[in-house]
Amino acid sequence: MIVCIAEKPSVARDIANVLGAREMKQGYIEGNGYQVTWTFGHLCELKEPDEYNPRWKRWDLWDLPMIPARYGIRLKEDEGVKRQFATIEKLMQNADGIVNCGDAGQEGELIQRWVMQKAGAKCPVKRLWISSLTEEAIREGFSQLKDQIEYQSLYEAGLCRAIGDWTLGMNATRLYTLKYGQQKQVLSIGRVQTPTLALIVRRQQEIESFVPKQSWVLSTLYRDTKFTAIAHDEEAEAEDAAEVKAAAEQGKVIKGKGPIYRQIEYLLEEEGRAVLHAIEEQPFVVTDIQKKKGTEAPPRLYDLTSLQVDCNRKFGYSAEQTLQLIQSLYEKKFTTYPRVDTTFLSDDIYAKCPQTLRGLRGYERFTQPLEGKPLPKSKKVFDSSKVTDHHAIIPTGVPAISLTDMERRVYDLVTRAFIAVFYPDCKFETTTVFGEVKLEVMDSVLFRTSGRVVLEEGWKVIYKKNASENVEDEENAAEDDHTLPVFQKGESGAHLPMLSEKWTQPPKPYTEATLLRAMETAGKFVDNEELRDAMKENGIGRPSTRAAIIETLFKRRYIRKERKNLIATPTGVELIGIIREELLKSAELTGRWEKKLREIEKKQYDAQTFIAELKQMVTDIIDTVRNDHTNRQVAVTTEENLKKKVKKVAPANAPAGFQPSSRAGRSSKPRKAQSPKPKTTEEVKAAHNPDEVIGMPCPLCKEGHIIKGKTAYGCSRWKEGCTYRLPFDQA
Repeated sequence: MIVCIAEKPSVARDIANVLGAREMKQGYIEGNGYQVTWTFGHLCELKEPDEYNPRWKRWDLWDLPMIPARYGIRLKEDEGVKRQFATIEKLMQNADGIVNCGDAGQEGELIQRWVMQKAGAKCPVKRLWISSLTEEAIREGFSQLKDQIEYQSLYEAGLCRAIGDWTLGMNATRLYTLKYGQQKQVLSIGRVQTPTLALIVRRQQEIESFVPKQSWVLSTLYRDTKFTAIAHDEEAEAEDAAEVKAAAEQGKVIKGKGPIYRQIEYLLEEEGRAVLHAIEEQPFVVTDIQKKKGTEAPPRLYDLTSLQVDCNRKFGYSAEQTLQLIQSLYEKKFTTYPRVDTTFLSDDIYAKCPQTLRGLRGYERFTQPLEGKPLPKSKKVFDSSKVTDHHAIIPTGVPAISLTDMERRVYDLVTRAFIAVFYPDCKFETTTVFGEVKLEVMDSVLFRTSGRVVLEEGWKVIYKKNASENVEDEENAAEDDHTLPVFQKGESGAHLPMLSEKWTQPPKPYTEATLLRAMETAGKFVDNEELRDAMKENGIGRPSTRAAIIETLFKRRYIRKERKNLIATPTGVELIGIIREELLKSAELTGRWEKKLREIEKKQYDAQTFIAELKQMVTDIIDTVRNDHTNRQVAVTTEENLKKKVKKVAPANAPAGFQPSSRAGRSSKPRKAQSPKPKTTEEVKAAHNPDEVIGMPCPLCKEGHIIKGKTAYGCSRWKEGCTYRLPFDQA
């Protein structure tokens, strides 16, 4: 009899159905020579400290470090787990062979290996490795079973991760609790959770210590089009010329960027006013018109992190919610394996794509144009060298039925992204218009404006549905089409110059979306997709665990949420402040540790070396903290504390008149004493300076402030339901 062990009952049922096993038994399904059983995720775990040494049951600073001579596993203390394990153990003891059908990843491998070890399995073991739970994928997987030994390095990496988390977590948590805790609070320290908390705390400290700086920007309104004053960026032009010269010396030819401009910002209002008064009576002359055509490729396919980012940004779903939703879609056979960190498909998937597209119900208006034509095969989509365990998340082609509203939104994102990669690039034309106002007493003042017109929508047509859902998506959609009037070189006429006050902006607090990106790139902000891919090797945590890490920070009361923003509590702030060991809180250093775990998986690093380095690091940390004689303690954050509204205070080095913002992440600026009554939105509109409405109170809900989109001004509380909009052509 062949015993197949899956990670969940639902997956076991799918596998049993394909194998022809139909007879339900207690804890397994039997038939056609197979017994298909299951776990409930982790049935086994590493032993508790006192199971290695009775002295370790009591928390004592001088009993640290706790490093077992040999790590062992035990069953979880749960009656349901024990009953199911007894069934698994009996089946495995009598099996002729075992098929490990666990999730095809590091964690799935570890879960099933521990169960087989605990059950004392002696028979040969094969491995099922699939990315989808469709009948076709399961049949294909069983026809290509491999010997478990081929996945030994995957198991070793998972084991090192578990041992690393146990050794560091157990020792550091006891160490910091005993040394710095109070009122019986437990100060939880973790290999991934502590650097993640440090990211949030440091961002919060940057915001709190931020001092806004004031400047003034000169612009002018000519033919109802806003032009901004510019000047040659001499530093950037010099760097560009140096690069061209260096390339020439190496025998290479690169093209220089030509004139490079920057927006003029006056540090003194008087200086800006002087220029404004000098140009207001002089004509505005159009000096040059430049047109440039460009293309925009479809967005990348989704990996788990990018899906969590988009779901948080668009729908407000937490990372954990998104993981649960995409896992549900996977188990319902509608999408492929979700716990992935690549946005590519392997080359062998290309031949299956026409069939997948034909199975997408409700998307026929997008898939029909692709029918009967060879699908494009871009290297940005199909690249086997960029795929390790699994490919990007895509729909399976199984018609998606009976979805919840939340599942439907996630499925829609995945499906539209998949269809879009087979559509042509979006083609557009950018027009840049230069102008100047000539002066006798000073140099001419240069101005610039630009517009963009979509020539061929290409893949953008697939996302048109989202354009009216909310203001944010309207802004994104409108970015594609900002048409300028038709200008002629040499034309001139009257214009209306204006001087706008500008303040530097503080960093924004982390949301779950931006925190996930920071974890992925070890705390470095990286917008370029290719560079971000390269940095994933050094990210902290794994795609499958990052959501749980964020949830852990909430449970420990280290962070709380203000709308979408993640804010560190006093406990979280003080804990990071008290930790001196950089490795415990550095995202970059921890990212290097994650890289070693991946190298173990790829057989490029030795697992024993990793464990030896781990033990030495823990020992060094304990010695350092134990010798700290400052008697510091970390504040306790209770549930009642979390419910209280935090009063904003101005930073100590803020300029006179600085008022802290009532909204996390919004910039604040000094207010002059006895300032005149602020203008209303309509008064500003009448003054022919539309942009001055920005920041004004919303005339509809009275609570939000006016923000600028791509086609209209709107209320900052649009997500709360305010519908105020003022189109540009009416401003």
